[in-house]
Amino acid sequence: MFLPRLSAARSLIWVLSLSLLVACSTTPVDPTAKMSPDQIYAEAKESMSIGAWDKAIPLLEKLEGRAAGTLLAQQAQLDRAYAHFRNGEQAQSVVTLDRFIRLHPASPALDYALYLKGTVNFNDDLGFLSGLTRMDLSERDQKAARESFDAYRQLVTRFPQSRYTPDARLRMGYIVNSLAQYEVHVARYYFSRGAYLAAINRSQAAVQDYSGAPAVEEALAIMAKAYDALQMTQLRDDALRVLEQTFPDSAYLAKNSGKGSAKSWWKLW
Repeated sequence: MFLPRLSAARSLIWVLSLSLLVACSTTPVDPTAKMSPDQIYAEAKESMSIGAWDKAIPLLEKLEGRAAGTLLAQQAQLDRAYAHFRNGEQAQSVVTLDRFIRLHPASPALDYALYLKGTVNFNDDLGFLSGLTRMDLSERDQKAARESFDAYRQLVTRFPQSRYTPDARLRMGYIVNSLAQYEVHVARYYFSRGAYLAAINRSQAAVQDYSGAPAVEEALAIMAKAYDALQMTQLRDDALRVLEQTFPDSAYLAKNSGKGSAKSWWKLW
């Protein structure tokens, strides 16, 4: 017995229908399809509460679309930025925050957005609101440190009464000194290699850009040593004078020992 031969047109229709059925059977089902925005947010918050950031992020993305134009959508965007941050996805967190700041310049949560952006760049390895002294920013990417400082500066300038401002001020001070320490670290390296002009330039950068930072004390000392090594005595004495005026109790200054004066600290012979 032979089956009737299908026409080319009917064969094509049959193949297309079969392909459609297969495609429909493999299309993932959206679990939030029948959920309200409030229900989606409740599930996202539950995921965040147990540290399931990778589960919370797609829920918050869904919520942004479902609740577009509402305060709930703004909250979802901020929570997603925080979830990216806690999930170790700093770049995505910053992109999300930049978009929020651009789209919602009058949001009542703008101070928080600026604070979170500063915190994401401030310390990639520690959690939100972690201690300030557990990581040396001078060893990190200086661009990130400067971007962190800029976000905190915007917060402090625009929202001086914000609950986040006091902590932002502390972190700004830490960043400034860390950047100054970085310049001094480089200057110290150049001096040890005999690159005295380079050491002077990096020391001057610390003194000029981060005036008042504790690291400036050593920057002035390195500057004086480098000028002395180059036999530029007038500039050496100028650096020493600034060091003495700014840090009168500096350990880098020569001290009198009762009878005569001690050997100058910058002398290596």
